[in-house]
Amino acid sequence: IIVPYAAGGQPDVAARALAPKLGERLGQPIVVENRPGAAGTAAYNALLQSQPADGHAFILSDAAMLSISPLINKAANYKLGRELVPVALIGRSSLFLVAHPKTGVNNLQEFVQAVRKNPGQFTYASSGIGSNHHLTMEALKSALNLDVRHVPYRGSGQSTPALLSGQVDFSIAALPSIASFVQLGQLKLLGANSATRSVLAPDVPPLADLVPGFDFAPILVVLGVASTPQVAIDRLSKEIVEVIKHPDVVNGLKTAAVEPTPGGPVELTRELNREVAAMAKAAEAANLKAE
Repeated sequence: IIVPYAAGGQPDVAARALAPKLGERLGQPIVVENRPGAAGTAAYNALLQSQPADGHAFILSDAAMLSISPLINKAANYKLGRELVPVALIGRSSLFLVAHPKTGVNNLQEFVQAVRKNPGQFTYASSGIGSNHHLTMEALKSALNLDVRHVPYRGSGQSTPALLSGQVDFSIAALPSIASFVQLGQLKLLGANSATRSVLAPDVPPLADLVPGFDFAPILVVLGVASTPQVAIDRLSKEIVEVIKHPDVVNGLKTAAVEPTPGGPVELTRELNREVAAMAKAAEAANLKAE
């Protein structure tokens, strides 16, 4: 299993949660190989180099490899159904709109009211230009005609401290990076970027309460190269869907803030098409250009 991110990242943790039980069902060991860099193209090239495609090499990634990378990186010109084929849907991981207490904002309605009353006065942090965090907020701003200034950082390791110190007013962040500060009352959770409430934070309303149909929660996927034998895809898809239901794997995924939502190629294709369309629209609102 090739992961297009460094060890310790969400897809990596998910892959290592799946590997032992998946290996047991397949009767052979599963090796997780990290190939970070170049917006996913390093992992894709590693997959191509595994030829012949005999059903023994796959990519486990968030869907940004297909939905965001091609929008910002001209080298990421691979497509689902052409170079890559869907294998399995692993789960989804909501990001959260979070506020610093100094804003006085306690819920989604107050957020909209405060921003509309003070256009251009508030700022929000993201994990970088073109990140899911960035596109989530730009889509929300476009849908509600809000004026909030973007302050991009290089990952949550920078954006979360900036929010905690009050350098920015709001942020879009993953739950693990903010959960402890929310519990201490240092930050306020306002909403999840999923279509429905996340089981990981069931008391937090979705942004879809403000914008019907809004869904930018990242999904984790397994993809294969197009020439992979169909029998191998069918077998792996079936086994992954079963493994994700195992209590040990469920707990491992939840540790990485991933809500298990197992699905086969049909379900994965539907989710990918939805995300690709949503990200393209958000990128247009953000005026992103591929380089």
